[in-house]
Amino acid sequence: MGLFPLPETRFNELDMLPRVTKILLADDHSVVRHGFRMILSAHSDMEVVGEAANGNEAVQKAQELQPDMVVMDVSMPELNGIEATRRISEVSPHIRVLALSMHRDSVYVREILRAGASGYLLKDASEHDLVAAVRSVARGEGYLSPAVSNAVLNDYRKHVTNPIDLLTSREREVLQLIAEGKTNKEIASALTLSVYTVEAHRGHVMEKLNLHSTGELVRFAVRSGIID
Repeated sequence: MGLFPLPETRFNELDMLPRVTKILLADDHSVVRHGFRMILSAHSDMEVVGEAANGNEAVQKAQELQPDMVVMDVSMPELNGIEATRRISEVSPHIRVLALSMHRDSVYVREILRAGASGYLLKDASEHDLVAAVRSVARGEGYLSPAVSNAVLNDYRKHVTNPIDLLTSREREVLQLIAEGKTNKEIASALTLSVYTVEAHRGHVMEKLNLHSTGELVRFAVRSGIID
C-alpha cells in the first residue's frame, strides 16, 4: 500500500529562510533616519519597525516595540544616546545597540560601550559597512568602524590596568607559592621570611586584587598565567 509523501521540502525551505532582525532607528535628523530605513529595508533579513528622534523617545519605543536592536545616534537632544543606551540595557538587556556617530574620539566610543552598546559605526561609513555592522551586532558579535579601532586600543591601554600590575615583585612570588599549594610556613622558609611577613603579604595580595579566599587566589593565578 502506497504512502503519501510528507512535504519535507517545504519545511526545509522555511527553515532556510533568514531570520528577520527588527530594528529601531534613533537619530534626531529625519533625513538620516529615512536614508538608513531605505538602505536596511532593501535587505530581506532586516525590518525597520520604528523611529525615534531623541533619547527619551528611543527608550520609550524600545520598550513598546521590543526590537532586536537599536541603531542609536550618540548625540541627540533631551537625552543623549549614551544615557538612552544605558537605560535600554538595564531594562531590556536582550535588545542590542549599534552606536552611530560622527565622533572619532575614543571617549565617545568608550562611554557608549560601557553603557551597553555592542558596536560603534561612524556616520560616514559606506552602505556596505552599515549592513555589515547591523548583521554583526544582530548575531551577538561586536563591531567597530576601522577608523576608530586604533583610538579604542590606545584608550584601552591608557585606562585599563592589569590587576597583576598592582602587586610588588615579592607579592607576586607569594601569590605563586600560595597558588602552588604551599603553606605560610613553607613559603616563609622558601623566601627566608617570617611567617608573620608572609601572612602580611597574603593579606595585601587579597586586598589589592579584591579576593576573599585561597580558591579565588588560585583561580586568579591560573587566569593570569602565573601557574598552569
